Amino acid sequence: MASQPPPEPAPAEAGLESMEGLVLDTVISRAGARPAAALACASTRLRTAVADDSLWRRFCGEDLGLDAPVDPEGRPLPSFQVAYKVWSESFGMYPLPMVKRVRQFWTSMKTWLSENFPEAYKTLCEGVSEAQLKSAEDDLGFKLPMPTKLLYRFCNAQLPFSEDHDTNKSISTYGLIGGYAFYDHWVNVHLSPLEQIVEETKDFYREFPDVFHGRKFIVVATSWFHPKTFLLDCSNGELYVGTYNLPIGGMLPCVPKALIKPAGNDLAQDGLLLWLEEHLRRLQSGMIKTRMLMASRYISLYPEAPPSCSSAVTNGIKVVILHFIDSYLTIPMDDFLSLGLTYLIPIVPEACMLGGVYYSSCQLCSRHWTIRSCDRVVSDVSGGGVIGEYPLLLPGEDEFVYESCTPLPQVPGSVEGSFSFVPGKLSRPEGKPFEVMVAPFPLDVPEYIF
Repeated sequence: MASQPPPEPAPAEAGLESMEGLVLDTVISRAGARPAAALACASTRLRTAVADDSLWRRFCGEDLGLDAPVDPEGRPLPSFQVAYKVWSESFGMYPLPMVKRVRQFWTSMKTWLSENFPEAYKTLCEGVSEAQLKSAEDDLGFKLPMPTKLLYRFCNAQLPFSEDHDTNKSISTYGLIGGYAFYDHWVNVHLSPLEQIVEETKDFYREFPDVFHGRKFIVVATSWFHPKTFLLDCSNGELYVGTYNLPIGGMLPCVPKALIKPAGNDLAQDGLLLWLEEHLRRLQSGMIKTRMLMASRYISLYPEAPPSCSSAVTNGIKVVILHFIDSYLTIPMDDFLSLGLTYLIPIVPEACMLGGVYYSSCQLCSRHWTIRSCDRVVSDVSGGGVIGEYPLLLPGEDEFVYESCTPLPQVPGSVEGSFSFVPGKLSRPEGKPFEVMVAPFPLDVPEYIF
């Protein structure tokens, strides 16, 4: 008797249909959203299984970071399955892991701003369309990095500066990146919207045609007060900040080059995305905070965590110094400039304590600083008071705060020193002068520059 030919294998969907409900749900869930959508076309039973919205809730959470069925503008949708479809249609040209990452960045940034800096939150603009991005690329004459395009799809940065001085002044301290003030030098950096990027980039190339001819830079952030410009190189994704010598090409990298990954994979990341994520991390951790400048709130870039923050207590007086390198005033062939914010804070019930005796006040009489550059002493300074003042510390009063700057021929460097106080007042001392130490702190160009 002739042998029977082996039976043909059953179609994959037939094998799936024979599975019990829980097993089938597990298989579809592990397959992912796109295979699940394809299975829905195979049979009525598979279509019913795929239509379970709990399945699409999981897909939305894993692939997009969504915890509610909403569209990219935040409007509610009838189901997670519909939400996944809408998001796929809107962002199908981008890798989903990158879409999820950028969405989570903006969600977290907006949450922080709404809770801690609502004035800046109100300056954020709705995201742009693919058509607007294409128009900007056509105007510029080159493509934007994929992560940057996604950043602007979700949020078109901040309100642009205009020709109206009063309008600009009203939002001048609300920069998303923030800034600092010392003496009469004020900096506050705003993230530029797409239309401003195109306009300022064209102006930039017209102003410096010889320096940047043939290069694909865009201006992504600027300061309304003293000038400070951040430039993204669209050819390699690197982010730079212009120095005082920007007209002759003076720039410093703002992000570690090793972290930048080119387009072509799901994990592409350019300097702008990495820079903004690090900025958010510093805000969330409290490393940088909002402060008041005159009557306006702003994000202060003075870091409040080591190694850029030093703290020491002597005889009940705490000295805290926040410091960083100012990039705009950094001249590569000349000096680096370190900016410092110094706090003198009485932390005992009275103003100070000497030999177990409390004094109701104490007053600063002099200062001493030793500044090193590459382990060489370049300055050893002593003088009366600070910035022309002799602060009197009293219990229950606000701390005394002042700004200063330190030129440095080369980095790395360091600063250490002390303040001399007298118990009581200079006009009526109640004891001998005593030293209050300043904890040594390093000076160097950081990995991330803001």
